[in-house]
Amino acid sequence: MQILQVVRVLILATISFLTALALTPFLLKLVSRFKFHKQIRSEKQAPVFYKLHKHKENTPTMGGIIIWATVLIVAVATLILGRFFDGFWNSLSFIDRAETYLPLAAMFIAAIFGLFDDLMGVLHIGPNGGGLRVSQKLMLYTFVAILGGIWFYFRLNWDILYIPFWGYISIGWWYIPIFIFVIVASAFSANETDGLDGLAGGTLLFAFGALTVVAFILGKYNLAAFGGTLLGALLAFLWFNIYPAKFFMGDTGSMSLGITMGVVAMLTNTAIFLPFFAFILVFESLTVIIQLTSKKLFKRKVFISTPIHHHFEAKGWPETEVTMRFWIISAVFSALGLVFFFLSRFLN
Repeated sequence: MQILQVVRVLILATISFLTALALTPFLLKLVSRFKFHKQIRSEKQAPVFYKLHKHKENTPTMGGIIIWATVLIVAVATLILGRFFDGFWNSLSFIDRAETYLPLAAMFIAAIFGLFDDLMGVLHIGPNGGGLRVSQKLMLYTFVAILGGIWFYFRLNWDILYIPFWGYISIGWWYIPIFIFVIVASAFSANETDGLDGLAGGTLLFAFGALTVVAFILGKYNLAAFGGTLLGALLAFLWFNIYPAKFFMGDTGSMSLGITMGVVAMLTNTAIFLPFFAFILVFESLTVIIQLTSKKLFKRKVFISTPIHHHFEAKGWPETEVTMRFWIISAVFSALGLVFFFLSRFLN
Protein backbone atom coordinates (compact mmCIF):
# COMPACT_ATOMS: atom_id res chain seq x y z
CA MET A 1 0.00 0.00 0.00
CA GLN A 2 2.69 2.50 1.01
CA ILE A 3 4.83 1.63 -2.02
CA LEU A 4 1.87 2.39 -4.28
CA GLN A 5 1.41 5.72 -2.50
CA VAL A 6 5.09 6.56 -3.03
CA VAL A 7 4.67 5.79 -6.74
CA ARG A 8 1.54 7.95 -6.79
CA VAL A 9 3.40 10.93 -5.28
CA LEU A 10 6.28 10.50 -7.75
CA ILE A 11 3.92 10.28 -10.74
CA LEU A 12 2.07 13.43 -9.67
CA ALA A 13 5.37 15.27 -9.10
CA THR A 14 6.50 14.27 -12.61
CA ILE A 15 3.20 15.32 -14.21
CA SER A 16 3.34 18.62 -12.34
CA PHE A 17 6.96 19.23 -13.35
CA LEU A 18 6.25 18.60 -17.05
CA THR A 19 3.05 20.67 -16.95
CA ALA A 20 4.86 23.62 -15.39
CA LEU A 21 7.70 23.37 -17.92
CA ALA A 22 5.16 23.43 -20.75
CA LEU A 23 3.27 26.42 -19.30
CA THR A 24 6.30 28.57 -18.53
CA PRO A 25 7.10 29.79 -22.09
CA PHE A 26 3.51 31.01 -22.47
CA LEU A 27 3.64 32.87 -19.16
CA LEU A 28 7.00 34.41 -20.06
CA LYS A 29 5.59 35.71 -23.35
CA LEU A 30 2.50 37.05 -21.59
CA VAL A 31 4.29 38.96 -18.82
CA SER A 32 6.90 40.25 -21.29
CA ARG A 33 4.24 41.42 -23.75
CA PHE A 34 2.41 43.42 -21.09
CA LYS A 35 5.70 44.59 -19.53
CA PHE A 36 4.95 43.11 -16.10
CA HIS A 37 8.46 43.87 -14.90
CA LYS A 38 9.93 44.02 -11.42
CA GLN A 39 10.09 47.52 -9.96
CA ILE A 40 13.31 48.05 -8.02
CA ARG A 41 13.18 50.31 -4.98
CA SER A 42 14.79 53.68 -5.69
CA GLU A 43 18.30 54.62 -4.60
CA LYS A 44 16.81 57.05 -2.10
CA GLN A 45 14.60 54.39 -0.51
CA ALA A 46 17.19 51.59 -0.33
CA PRO A 47 20.67 52.65 -1.51
CA VAL A 48 22.40 49.31 -0.79
CA PHE A 49 19.64 47.26 -2.40
CA TYR A 50 19.51 49.58 -5.44
CA LYS A 51 23.25 49.31 -6.01
CA LEU A 52 23.14 45.51 -5.86
CA HIS A 53 19.97 44.95 -7.93
CA LYS A 54 19.44 47.89 -10.28
CA HIS A 55 20.40 45.66 -13.25
CA LYS A 56 17.33 43.48 -12.56
CA GLU A 57 14.76 46.24 -13.03
CA ASN A 58 13.31 44.92 -16.30
CA THR A 59 13.10 41.26 -15.27
CA PRO A 60 9.53 39.90 -15.58
CA THR A 61 7.73 39.13 -12.32
CA MET A 62 4.69 37.07 -11.27
CA GLY A 63 6.46 33.79 -12.07
CA GLY A 64 4.80 32.28 -9.01
CA ILE A 65 1.69 31.89 -11.16
CA ILE A 66 3.41 28.86 -12.70
CA ILE A 67 3.57 27.11 -9.32
CA TRP A 68 0.06 27.55 -7.97
CA ALA A 69 -1.62 27.40 -11.40
CA THR A 70 0.10 24.08 -12.14
CA VAL A 71 -1.01 22.62 -8.80
CA LEU A 72 -4.61 23.68 -9.42
CA ILE A 73 -4.57 22.42 -13.04
CA VAL A 74 -3.22 19.01 -12.03
CA ALA A 75 -5.67 18.79 -9.11
CA VAL A 76 -8.70 19.60 -11.25
CA ALA A 77 -7.52 17.56 -14.25
CA THR A 78 -6.94 14.37 -12.24
CA LEU A 79 -10.32 14.83 -10.54
CA ILE A 80 -12.19 15.21 -13.85
CA LEU A 81 -10.27 12.42 -15.59
CA GLY A 82 -10.90 10.19 -12.57
CA ARG A 83 -14.63 10.80 -12.81
CA PHE A 84 -14.71 9.89 -16.51
CA PHE A 85 -12.15 7.10 -16.71
CA ASP A 86 -11.83 5.88 -13.11
CA GLY A 87 -8.96 3.43 -12.59
CA PHE A 88 -5.52 5.02 -12.99
CA TRP A 89 -6.64 8.63 -13.09
CA ASN A 90 -8.97 8.24 -10.15
CA SER A 91 -6.09 6.87 -8.09
CA LEU A 92 -4.09 10.02 -8.83
CA SER A 93 -6.77 12.47 -7.73
CA PHE A 94 -5.88 14.09 -4.40
CA ILE A 95 -8.72 16.56 -3.87
CA ASP A 96 -10.04 15.51 -0.48
CA ARG A 97 -12.24 17.40 1.96
CA ALA A 98 -10.36 16.28 5.06
CA GLU A 99 -6.82 16.79 3.78
CA THR A 100 -6.48 19.10 0.77
CA TYR A 101 -9.50 21.42 0.59
CA LEU A 102 -7.89 23.86 3.02
CA PRO A 103 -4.38 24.06 1.54
CA LEU A 104 -5.78 24.34 -1.99
CA ALA A 105 -8.21 27.08 -0.95
CA ALA A 106 -5.56 28.93 1.06
CA MET A 107 -3.11 28.74 -1.84
CA PHE A 108 -5.63 30.12 -4.33
CA ILE A 109 -6.92 32.94 -2.10
CA ALA A 110 -3.40 34.03 -1.12
CA ALA A 111 -2.25 33.81 -4.75
CA ILE A 112 -5.01 36.20 -5.86
CA PHE A 113 -4.10 38.67 -3.11
CA GLY A 114 -0.44 38.41 -4.11
CA LEU A 115 -1.28 38.82 -7.80
CA PHE A 116 -3.20 41.98 -6.95
CA ASP A 117 -0.16 43.33 -5.10
CA ASP A 118 2.15 42.45 -8.01
CA LEU A 119 -0.13 44.26 -10.45
CA MET A 120 -0.14 47.33 -8.22
CA GLY A 121 3.65 47.26 -8.30
CA VAL A 122 4.06 46.98 -12.08
CA LEU A 123 1.38 49.65 -12.61
CA HIS A 124 3.07 51.95 -10.08
CA ILE A 125 0.06 52.03 -7.77
CA GLY A 126 0.38 52.39 -4.01
CA PRO A 127 2.97 53.98 -1.70
CA ASN A 128 5.89 55.19 -3.85
CA GLY A 129 4.38 53.20 -6.73
CA GLY A 130 5.53 49.91 -5.25
CA GLY A 131 2.31 48.09 -4.40
CA LEU A 132 1.15 47.36 -0.86
CA ARG A 133 3.05 48.41 2.24
CA VAL A 134 4.42 45.71 4.54
CA SER A 135 1.75 46.64 7.10
CA GLN A 136 -0.97 46.18 4.48
CA LYS A 137 0.45 42.79 3.49
CA LEU A 138 0.46 41.76 7.14
CA MET A 139 -3.21 42.71 7.32
CA LEU A 140 -3.95 40.44 4.34
CA TYR A 141 -1.96 37.59 5.88
CA THR A 142 -3.85 38.07 9.14
CA PHE A 143 -7.21 38.11 7.37
CA VAL A 144 -6.51 34.77 5.67
CA ALA A 145 -5.09 33.37 8.92
CA ILE A 146 -8.16 34.39 10.95
CA LEU A 147 -10.45 32.65 8.46
CA GLY A 148 -8.31 29.52 8.64
CA GLY A 149 -8.05 29.59 12.43
CA ILE A 150 -11.79 29.94 12.87
CA TRP A 151 -12.39 27.12 10.38
CA PHE A 152 -9.96 24.77 12.13
CA TYR A 153 -11.27 25.53 15.61
CA PHE A 154 -15.03 25.80 15.10
CA ARG A 155 -15.65 23.67 12.00
CA LEU A 156 -13.03 20.97 12.46
CA ASN A 157 -12.96 21.12 16.28
CA TRP A 158 -9.16 21.27 16.31
CA ASP A 159 -7.58 22.50 19.54
CA ILE A 160 -4.72 20.04 19.86
CA LEU A 161 -1.07 21.04 19.57
CA TYR A 162 1.73 18.50 19.31
CA ILE A 163 4.77 19.17 21.50
CA PRO A 164 7.81 17.13 20.41
CA PHE A 165 8.95 14.53 22.97
CA TRP A 166 5.94 15.43 25.13
CA GLY A 167 2.79 14.58 23.24
CA TYR A 168 -0.53 16.15 22.31
CA ILE A 169 -2.04 18.87 24.51
CA SER A 170 -5.42 20.55 24.31
CA ILE A 171 -5.02 24.36 24.23
CA GLY A 172 -8.65 25.34 23.73
CA TRP A 173 -9.30 28.70 22.07
CA TRP A 174 -5.57 29.48 22.20
CA TYR A 175 -5.41 27.38 19.05
CA ILE A 176 -6.76 30.32 17.03
CA PRO A 177 -4.05 32.90 17.91
CA ILE A 178 -1.34 30.26 17.53
CA PHE A 179 -2.75 29.35 14.12
CA ILE A 180 -2.78 33.03 13.12
CA PHE A 181 0.83 33.49 14.27
CA VAL A 182 2.06 30.45 12.31
CA ILE A 183 0.32 31.51 9.09
CA VAL A 184 1.35 35.17 9.28
CA ALA A 185 4.94 34.27 10.21
CA SER A 186 5.14 31.76 7.34
CA ALA A 187 3.79 34.22 4.77
CA PHE A 188 5.99 37.08 5.99
CA SER A 189 9.10 34.88 6.01
CA ALA A 190 8.48 33.58 2.48
CA ASN A 191 7.97 37.12 1.22
CA GLU A 192 11.20 38.37 2.82
CA THR A 193 13.21 35.43 1.44
CA ASP A 194 12.14 36.14 -2.13
CA GLY A 195 15.04 38.46 -2.94
CA LEU A 196 17.69 36.53 -4.89
CA ASP A 197 17.48 34.33 -7.96
CA GLY A 198 16.39 30.87 -6.84
CA LEU A 199 16.59 31.63 -3.12
CA ALA A 200 12.93 31.45 -2.10
CA GLY A 201 12.16 28.63 -4.54
CA GLY A 202 15.03 26.48 -3.28
CA THR A 203 14.44 26.98 0.43
CA LEU A 204 10.70 26.42 0.02
CA LEU A 205 11.47 23.25 -1.93
CA PHE A 206 13.26 21.77 1.08
CA ALA A 207 10.54 22.94 3.48
CA PHE A 208 7.72 21.41 1.43
CA GLY A 209 9.81 18.31 0.86
CA ALA A 210 10.05 17.77 4.61
CA LEU A 211 6.33 18.48 5.11
CA THR A 212 5.47 16.02 2.34
CA VAL A 213 7.48 13.30 4.07
CA VAL A 214 5.70 14.12 7.35
CA ALA A 215 2.26 13.94 5.70
CA PHE A 216 3.15 10.58 4.18
CA ILE A 217 4.39 9.12 7.49
CA LEU A 218 1.19 10.30 9.20
CA GLY A 219 -0.88 8.46 6.60
CA LYS A 220 -2.24 11.65 5.05
CA TYR A 221 -1.64 10.34 1.55
CA ASN A 222 -3.76 12.90 -0.30
CA LEU A 223 -1.90 15.70 1.47
CA ALA A 224 1.39 14.00 0.54
CA ALA A 225 0.18 13.82 -3.08
CA PHE A 226 -0.60 17.53 -2.92
CA GLY A 227 2.92 18.10 -1.60
CA GLY A 228 4.42 16.04 -4.42
CA THR A 229 2.49 18.07 -6.99
CA LEU A 230 3.71 21.28 -5.41
CA LEU A 231 7.31 20.03 -5.39
CA GLY A 232 7.13 19.19 -9.11
CA ALA A 233 5.87 22.69 -9.91
CA LEU A 234 8.53 24.28 -7.70
CA LEU A 235 11.28 22.33 -9.45
CA ALA A 236 10.07 23.53 -12.85
CA PHE A 237 9.90 27.10 -11.57
CA LEU A 238 13.49 26.83 -10.32
CA TRP A 239 14.57 25.63 -13.76
CA PHE A 240 13.89 29.17 -14.99
CA ASN A 241 14.44 31.08 -11.74
CA ILE A 242 18.02 30.09 -10.93
CA TYR A 243 20.67 32.69 -11.75
CA PRO A 244 20.24 34.53 -14.05
CA ALA A 245 16.49 34.41 -13.45
CA LYS A 246 14.17 34.52 -16.44
CA PHE A 247 11.49 35.84 -14.08
CA PHE A 248 10.87 36.46 -10.39
CA MET A 249 8.39 34.67 -8.14
CA GLY A 250 6.54 37.81 -7.10
CA ASP A 251 4.08 38.14 -4.23
CA THR A 252 1.61 35.88 -6.01
CA GLY A 253 4.13 33.09 -5.44
CA SER A 254 5.69 33.95 -2.09
CA MET A 255 2.38 34.85 -0.43
CA SER A 256 0.57 31.73 -1.63
CA LEU A 257 3.45 29.38 -0.82
CA GLY A 258 4.12 30.92 2.59
CA ILE A 259 0.50 30.67 3.69
CA THR A 260 0.17 27.15 2.25
CA MET A 261 3.29 26.07 4.13
CA GLY A 262 1.75 27.27 7.38
CA VAL A 263 -1.56 25.54 6.67
CA VAL A 264 0.16 22.22 5.87
CA ALA A 265 2.21 22.53 9.07
CA MET A 266 -1.01 22.96 11.07
CA LEU A 267 -2.75 20.11 9.22
CA THR A 268 0.13 17.78 10.12
CA ASN A 269 0.43 19.29 13.63
CA THR A 270 4.11 20.02 13.07
CA ALA A 271 4.16 23.78 13.67
CA ILE A 272 6.87 23.30 16.31
CA PHE A 273 9.10 21.65 13.67
CA LEU A 274 8.57 24.48 11.16
CA PRO A 275 11.59 26.53 12.33
CA PHE A 276 13.71 23.53 11.25
CA PHE A 277 11.91 22.80 7.99
CA ALA A 278 11.95 26.50 7.07
CA PHE A 279 15.07 27.61 8.94
CA ILE A 280 16.34 30.08 6.34
CA LEU A 281 12.91 31.66 5.97
CA VAL A 282 12.68 32.16 9.75
CA PHE A 283 16.25 33.48 9.86
CA GLU A 284 15.53 35.97 7.07
CA SER A 285 12.45 37.40 8.78
CA LEU A 286 14.20 37.59 12.16
CA THR A 287 16.99 39.71 10.68
CA VAL A 288 14.39 42.13 9.31
CA ILE A 289 12.71 42.39 12.72
CA ILE A 290 16.07 42.89 14.47
CA GLN A 291 17.10 45.58 11.98
CA LEU A 292 13.83 47.50 12.27
CA THR A 293 13.85 47.27 16.08
CA SER A 294 17.46 48.45 16.32
CA LYS A 295 16.87 51.39 13.97
CA LYS A 296 13.76 52.43 15.87
CA LEU A 297 15.17 52.09 19.40
CA PHE A 298 18.88 52.78 18.93
CA LYS A 299 18.98 54.67 15.60
CA ARG A 300 21.58 52.29 14.21
CA LYS A 301 21.79 49.29 11.89
CA VAL A 302 22.82 45.80 12.94
CA PHE A 303 23.23 44.61 9.34
CA ILE A 304 24.35 46.47 6.22
CA SER A 305 21.03 45.60 4.59
CA THR A 306 18.17 43.23 5.30
CA PRO A 307 16.90 40.61 4.75
CA ILE A 308 20.19 38.95 5.62
CA HIS A 309 20.94 37.76 2.06
CA HIS A 310 21.45 41.39 1.06
CA HIS A 311 23.89 41.83 3.96
CA PHE A 312 26.08 39.03 2.59
CA GLU A 313 25.80 40.47 -0.92
CA ALA A 314 26.97 43.84 0.42
CA LYS A 315 29.87 42.06 2.11
CA GLY A 316 31.02 40.89 -1.31
CA TRP A 317 29.49 37.40 -1.61
CA PRO A 318 28.34 36.65 -5.18
CA GLU A 319 24.58 36.18 -5.46
CA THR A 320 24.92 32.55 -6.51
CA GLU A 321 27.18 31.86 -3.52
CA VAL A 322 24.63 33.24 -1.07
CA THR A 323 21.84 31.23 -2.69
CA MET A 324 23.72 27.94 -2.78
CA ARG A 325 24.95 28.25 0.80
CA PHE A 326 21.44 29.04 2.00
CA TRP A 327 20.17 26.00 0.08
CA ILE A 328 22.73 23.83 1.87
CA ILE A 329 21.69 25.22 5.26
CA SER A 330 18.03 24.62 4.36
CA ALA A 331 18.75 21.01 3.42
CA VAL A 332 20.66 20.38 6.66
CA PHE A 333 18.00 21.89 8.92
CA SER A 334 15.12 20.22 7.06
CA ALA A 335 16.89 16.90 7.58
CA LEU A 336 17.43 17.72 11.26
CA GLY A 337 13.75 18.57 11.59
CA LEU A 338 12.82 15.19 10.12
CA VAL A 339 15.25 13.44 12.48
CA PHE A 340 13.60 15.15 15.48
CA PHE A 341 10.17 14.31 14.07
CA PHE A 342 11.00 10.59 13.77
CA LEU A 343 12.73 10.50 17.18
CA SER A 344 9.78 12.19 18.82
CA ARG A 345 7.33 9.70 17.32
CA PHE A 346 9.54 6.79 18.32
CA LEU A 347 10.06 7.96 21.91
CA ASN A 348 6.42 8.85 22.41
